[in-house]
Amino acid sequence: MEKTEQLYEGKAKKVFATTDENLCIVSYKDDATAFNGLKKGTIAGKGVVNNRMTNLLMQLLEKAGVPTHFVKELSDRDTLVKKVKIVPLEVIIRNVSAGSFAKRYGVEEGIVFDEPTIEFSYKNDDLGDPLINSYHALALRLATKEEIETIKKYAFKVNEVLKQYFLHLGVKLIDFKLEFGRLTDGTIVLADEISPDTCRFWDAKTNEKLDKDRFRRDMGGVEDAYAEIFKRVTKGE
Repeated sequence: MEKTEQLYEGKAKKVFATTDENLCIVSYKDDATAFNGLKKGTIAGKGVVNNRMTNLLMQLLEKAGVPTHFVKELSDRDTLVKKVKIVPLEVIIRNVSAGSFAKRYGVEEGIVFDEPTIEFSYKNDDLGDPLINSYHALALRLATKEEIETIKKYAFKVNEVLKQYFLHLGVKLIDFKLEFGRLTDGTIVLADEISPDTCRFWDAKTNEKLDKDRFRRDMGGVEDAYAEIFKRVTKGE
């Protein structure tokens, strides 16, 4: 399958059309951004980690009954995926207080919730991806009521599967962001990526951060953290 024209370039990925109108190639970059693009940098090898890790996890989720856009890994950085129209809702599932949740509600990081929480943000860079609820999503016609219910059901299923999976690898899944897309027939599938860019991973024993927070917070050891989480995932295949 050959790349034809570039359709899109985001903060972390490029998307190319292919000779098949229903398939695209996603190419992962080493570029890193935080705080809606205000902080920029490079994390060596990040593109490889995020691509290969996403593909392994997407296949795991497919087996658990969550449909995804994954088709085939083409190389360390390139993957063939089903072409989707992204639903402009970012879905955040949280198991433990951290990041913007802790800051927003004035609580410390590390509080384990009795049940996972879900929140939506409107995927719009110009507005800074504001938090919205399902009523706002309906009012803005971002998704239908049925689509929102499907997205919620899949998001909690992803959490259930990945939380257990990572615990076996000695990692706590703190929170993560998902994106969903519509296939040409309107079917909702999981899209985008699942990686240290989009998830918070803490070591189960030490609570050491193994994700993009090391870049966001200038903690150092960013490449090592990405390599460590990737090592655990590939060993746990």
